[in-house]
This record gives sequence, structure tokens and C-alpha cells, in this order.
Amino acid sequence: MDLEHSPRSKQLQEKLLDFMEEHILPAESVYVGQVAAQNDPHVSPPVMEELKAEARRLGLWNLFLSDPSLGPGLSNVDYAPLAEIMGRSHLAAEATNCAAPDTGNMEILAEFGTEEQKQRWLKPLLEGEIRSCFGMTEPEVASSDATNLESTIDRDGDGYVVNGRKWWTTGAADPRCKVCFFLGVTNPDADKYSRHSLVAIPMDAPGVTIVRTLPVFGYDRGHGHCEIEFRDVHLPSASLLGREGAGFMIGQARLGPGRIHHCMRAVGMAERALELMCRRAQNRVAFGLPLARQGVIADWIAEARIRIEQARLLTLKAAWVMDSKGNEHARREISAIKVVAAELATWIIDRAIQVHGGAGVSEDFPLAMMYAYARTLHIADGPDEVHKMVLARAELARLAPKGG
Repeated sequence: MDLEHSPRSKQLQEKLLDFMEEHILPAESVYVGQVAAQNDPHVSPPVMEELKAEARRLGLWNLFLSDPSLGPGLSNVDYAPLAEIMGRSHLAAEATNCAAPDTGNMEILAEFGTEEQKQRWLKPLLEGEIRSCFGMTEPEVASSDATNLESTIDRDGDGYVVNGRKWWTTGAADPRCKVCFFLGVTNPDADKYSRHSLVAIPMDAPGVTIVRTLPVFGYDRGHGHCEIEFRDVHLPSASLLGREGAGFMIGQARLGPGRIHHCMRAVGMAERALELMCRRAQNRVAFGLPLARQGVIADWIAEARIRIEQARLLTLKAAWVMDSKGNEHARREISAIKVVAAELATWIIDRAIQVHGGAGVSEDFPLAMMYAYARTLHIADGPDEVHKMVLARAELARLAPKGG
């Protein structure tokens, strides 16, 4: 197993670290101030467009795409440290056009989209001119089991008519969000993995209504996690991605890389939380000693370093399996790191908050917002329990009695 990063990756790491220090981190407070001054928190503030322009100028753009005709063509192992660096700030992924849900949507368009769909949706997404969302989770069913989804995509002459309600549709409130990739039932009589199809729905199509946005622990970032009603939305047949009945398969193909990207960023977020914890512990004195010399705090710091190194190695192993054997063969590793990375980030950020005291739960530091994201990662893209179920089934199958 070779986890060495290529010279190209190392070069990009150096450029990205400089970009973070010189542009991204100083822009965090500017971003918050500009959003607060706007009437709509989901409108991208001017500083983000400035960051995007600088990232493009530096060649730090679409780094996640492994297809060399669309991006730098990095392997997952090469992209991992870049995503980790981006994870240190909530601004970095969008500034480099590597933010979910656009990344997954671009990947499925590149793999399954028609030329017309690529020109209409993929090209402006690659340029950062528009944004997109993915409509999967539904309020009326347990969507951790995607075969439960009940929204419908029915044949209507030469096209389709869509009905259903989705929620936690990230990014839909952003006025730049122009398309929703919608998963719904086309054939209820097929087997459970062939019932669903995927269609591209323009957000301005008649019948598409954003019901509300759903803040996470009070934070309304992510350009709006929305509940959306789709009522008698008529679409041409050219809106279908892939073939009818392939929606579940395409959705799973989308989620694999997306999950590991979240994990990579979670490691970077944990690194930043540890740095903040160490600085606070060295600068604050209680009971006559710096916090860093209190035994319990020192134990947290040591444990944090151990957990980060473990999670990073498991992330890189998952990336290596994806690169060498394909995404399908990395299901166990992806499920494992999805659980580990969420726990890692939540645990370290929680201790960092504790070391900061009251300041840790305020907006004077990024920790409260980071915790909201980390805690959500235990649910997003499959809850911990589902990923553990995948791992348990794999182990039981591997060790099943012969002939049993």
C-alpha cells in the first residue's frame, strides 16, 4: 500500500496552505460581517467571489475531479491532504469549487450525463457560475434506507411528471442554485434497487416550491438546508440521468467519494480545533498553573493527536483502496472512516470548547460552528449505525461457517 503523495499533490498542498493563511482565514470574519449585513443569509457575499477569483488564479480549482480533462486529475490519495487543508475553514471548499453538494453532482454529470446535460449543467458548475442541490432525503420516511423513498417520477407522454417532498436539500436556498438532482420512484413493481430514477429539475420549474430552510443547531449556513415541495413538475425525457431504474445505483456512486471527502475535511477541522485548544491551554492560567500543565488537559491534547493520526491513516487507506481497486471495493473502508472521522471531529472539538470555557460556545471562536457541523456528520451521508451495520455484515459474511 503506497500512501506517498505525488509531486503534483505536494506542490498543490504548499500553494493551498499559503492560500489558507493569506486569504481564507483572514476572510472568515469578513464573510460573517458581510452575511450579517445582507437581507438574505443565503446570498454569497462579495468576499467569496474574491476568494474564488484568487483560487482560480492560483490553479486551486476543481481539485477533487480525478478526470484530467476536467480538473488536475489527482488520485484520492493525492486529494486527501488537500481536502484536509480545506477542512480547516468553512470557506475553503466553496472558494476552490470543491464544495458539496456540487462536487458529487459534477461527478455524476461527468459519468452519467448526456452531452446536452453536460453543456447545460456541468459546464457552468465547473466554472463556478451556478450551484446545485441533490433531492434525496424525505420527511415522511426513514431515508437512511434510500430504498424507502416514495417521491414519484411518472411517465407523462414523452416526458415525466414529478411529485414529492424532500428535505435537508443542502444549497437550495442559494439564488445561484439552478438545478436539483431528484431521486424518485419510476417503477414501484421493480426490485427495491431498481425502482428509482434520477432526473435534473430546474429550480425555476413550475411546481417547485421551497417550503422552508432548516438551520442546524441555529446555524443557517450551507446556503440553506431546505424542505422542498415538488407538485406536478413536468419535465422532458432529456431530464433523465442514465437510464430508468438506475437512480439508486447512481446515487450510491455519488455518495462514496462524497463521504470520503467529508472525512478528509473532518480531519482538517480536528487539526484546527487541536491548535486552538493548545493555544488556549498555553495562554490561560487557572489555580496558579497554565491550563496546559493541568493533567486532564494534557491528556486530552495527547489523545487528540493519537486520534487524528489514526483517522488520517484510515482515510488514506480508504483512498488507496478506491484508487487501486475501485470505489465499490472500498465500501468497508469508507463506512469505517465515516464513523471514525465524525467521532474524531466531535470529540476533539468538544474538548477544545471545554478548554475555552464560555468563549468556546460563543461566536468569538469558530468552535461552536465546527461542532454543529461535526455532530451533523454523524447523520449526514448515512448515520453511524448504518455504516456499522455495513461493517458488521461484511465481517459476519467473511467469517460465516462453511456450508452454513
